[in-house]
Amino acid sequence: MQLLPRAEPSTAALLGAPVAALLVALAAGSLLLLWAGAPVGRAYALLAEGAWGSRFAWSETFTRATPLILTGLAAAVAFRARLFNIGAEGQLYLGALAAVAVAGRFAAGVWALPAPAAFAVMVGAGMLAGALALLLPAWLKTGLGVDEVVTTLLLNFIALLFVSMMLDGPMKDPAALGWPQSVAVPPELEFGRLFERSRVHSGLGLALLLAVLAWLVERWTTFGVAMHAVGANARAAAFAGFPVRRVVLVTALASGALAGLAGVGEVAGRAGYLTLDMSPGYGYAGIVIAMLAGLHPLGVVGAALFVSSVLVGADSMSRTLGVPTYLADVMVAVALLAMLVAGLFTRYRVVWRAA
Repeated sequence: MQLLPRAEPSTAALLGAPVAALLVALAAGSLLLLWAGAPVGRAYALLAEGAWGSRFAWSETFTRATPLILTGLAAAVAFRARLFNIGAEGQLYLGALAAVAVAGRFAAGVWALPAPAAFAVMVGAGMLAGALALLLPAWLKTGLGVDEVVTTLLLNFIALLFVSMMLDGPMKDPAALGWPQSVAVPPELEFGRLFERSRVHSGLGLALLLAVLAWLVERWTTFGVAMHAVGANARAAAFAGFPVRRVVLVTALASGALAGLAGVGEVAGRAGYLTLDMSPGYGYAGIVIAMLAGLHPLGVVGAALFVSSVLVGADSMSRTLGVPTYLADVMVAVALLAMLVAGLFTRYRVVWRAA
């Protein structure tokens, strides 16, 4: 048996890969539901109802999808240039920390800025913090050949420890009764609500806009061509005259900024303040979403909505049928594995040769 590369993957194969991955994930979930003694049809109906069956359900699905879209874009953009950013979780927290630092100065009256200007500074500070957090590993990769998988992964722990130190120290809210959390973001700097009586905020619209922008950059600009070239083969790209180092560094800034913006959205759009348990792992989930989307920026939106729907809907399914909510994590993991296998057969064909 041999795997031979296809000349050009067909459109049907590219579109069918995520559908096949979804079906495999549902099949695996069905087996686990049967093992748990739960009716499969009823369980999936409850999952869909829990994610989309009411105003509260779909609003929570969109709310959870917002940071997932941004961290998914952060991973997809970086991976496209073969910069394996595993540090979106830490970049998210550093972006949130920078945002509440600016918001705290504004609330204390230290900075006499109008609210729109302070809001722009807050968002910019969060994106800059995330961007700088990835710039160092990217510089080490391009300058010294240091593996960015290791550096970005380890920087997650450094970032979380730094945030913990700040929340237990100079940025601790004195009115929090000893709980390690930041001061609240003032209402003037919060993201606006898109729907009444819901937590869906304008960060969702910004995430969708950035997904479209990322697709346009990758598809229609010379920088997008350079990203693809560097991601395909950095040595060949350098031989062809592409500025490999600059492409990687600029990509790192964009990827880190997207992850930092996810943190800004969580503190200024959903939670209102920063705590160490703010993120249930959005940065790591973004990697799964980027792979499910095949690194396509618009596909990230669909993958994030799928993951968000499964996670939110699983709560309703678990309460009614008594099955573990961890079933949702298994389904997402199986979908990722199935997508990787489907992607392999999209790019390669199997040829059987007689011995």
